[in-house]
Amino acid sequence: MHFIVPTPSETFDVDLDDGAKIKVRRHGQRDGLRILLSHGNGFAANAYLPFWQQLTPRYDMLVFDFRNSGENVPIEPPNHNYAQFTRDLECVIDGVNRRLGEKPTVGIFHSMSARAAMKHAIEIGWRWRALVLFDPPNVPPADHPRHRAMQMFENVLTQWARGRRRRFAAVEELAEDYRQSRAGKDWVAGAHELMAQSVLRKSPLDDGYELVCAPENEAAIYTEAATLNLWPQARDFAGPVKLVGADPDVDFAPTARTNQLLAAENGYDYAFVPGTGHLLQIEKPLECARVVEEFLTQCALK
Repeated sequence: MHFIVPTPSETFDVDLDDGAKIKVRRHGQRDGLRILLSHGNGFAANAYLPFWQQLTPRYDMLVFDFRNSGENVPIEPPNHNYAQFTRDLECVIDGVNRRLGEKPTVGIFHSMSARAAMKHAIEIGWRWRALVLFDPPNVPPADHPRHRAMQMFENVLTQWARGRRRRFAAVEELAEDYRQSRAGKDWVAGAHELMAQSVLRKSPLDDGYELVCAPENEAAIYTEAATLNLWPQARDFAGPVKLVGADPDVDFAPTARTNQLLAAENGYDYAFVPGTGHLLQIEKPLECARVVEEFLTQCALK
């Protein structure tokens, strides 16, 4: 299968508080419920097309990348940290409302962006009708039995990202790396090429390509994870939140079991998608979209 990201019906930039910009792309049904969607660390929103294309026939889909990622132009200094991400998300919400008018909005976020959305909703304010959070890799408090596993996981990812190759002669080189990786082994056909296209840009140095999100920026987010103290109760949010995890019985990463415990201990509406790992929206997009639709029905938003 070969995925082609559709041409947005509308594209606009949102100004951030440090002079950076985020490009927002509009897909789907303008009269539908508004959805804002973004990606995990080192990835890009277009790569989640196998998932979000399931929703565009019914919803007004606003797809965007966080700073220094995807279709955005990397900036210096990068200001690539969670405190900035939360302010950026507030700017995106305000920018969308100014451009398109206010209407009920649902946020769908994965991993890094899910963690940023949690931090934003608690520290800045609740701006949603509902939130759907796919496998946020939260690190529990130091005295929690899952703390060590998550801390080690983030440390491994930090070291991997710091040594990550940043330049490629062709997009297919990175696609092949994804195909050979443990994390990418169960992605749907065509997703490896799509991901590579989504996270690379033409190199200003030669005829090749380079990662939009520089390895040092990706590593900084993994490093910061354990300092966030982000293990909230569901009641800390001013509206409904759905926590969707990877399969705790099959995922090699510790995020799945950690989210299962987060839900059980802190009162979340929780589901996991059987047979999936951390990139569950790219492994089983139909099943993930079904979980979203069921939640929206539950919230009387369909």
